[in-house]
Amino acid sequence: MLNVAHALTMVADGMTLGLGSGQAAEAFVAALGDRVRGGLKVRGVPTSSGTAALARRVGVPLVELRDALPIDMTFDGADEVDPDLNLLKGFGNALVREKIVAAASRKVVILIGPRKVEEKLVPVLGTRGKLPVEVLPFALPLVERRAIELGYPGELVRKPDGEPLVSDNGNLLLHLQVQAITNPAGLDKALRDLPGVVGTGLFLNVADVVLIDDGGKLEIRERSAGG
Repeated sequence: MLNVAHALTMVADGMTLGLGSGQAAEAFVAALGDRVRGGLKVRGVPTSSGTAALARRVGVPLVELRDALPIDMTFDGADEVDPDLNLLKGFGNALVREKIVAAASRKVVILIGPRKVEEKLVPVLGTRGKLPVEVLPFALPLVERRAIELGYPGELVRKPDGEPLVSDNGNLLLHLQVQAITNPAGLDKALRDLPGVVGTGLFLNVADVVLIDDGGKLEIRERSAGG
């Protein structure tokens, strides 16, 4: 993967790295493990239990967030990227920890492709029709009702056996039905203002660089200085 190969060139000896979740991030972690076995000295802060398990398998040393601040650079994926590099994330259900690690980082690098590139590069967030939201279990009935009142009915994320999926934080996840989100900052605030909402999948003004592997060609998009 060209984007993973380029991402590795951004990593220097001694760095502390945020390790994202999802297919693109997992490909980066696996490749990073090869570099670590070759002598590279880095530490990783995982954004999910799945990423932590993968990092341990490939030999990437892990560190707790409290011992890592500030994180030098985070590498993660995204489900949607708009022209201003705003993101919609969380289809893999790790959104809150991803947002915390991103906020703790000096630089955030997003990896897109080579799969589903056309789906993920969108003209406006919400194009793929859903927005993940993490919710305290006790608050679920209230959040579901208020989300409907805002015009965004939600579906509880469930495991294959039908039981509700529980996040690494012990919370539940709703996928809200959305269309093109014309005011993502306003929607993010309206949802986060609901008692019991822990976080949304809207990652606004977070990404610094997006590395896109599109059919064997690497495209690099960077946030403008005023963006």
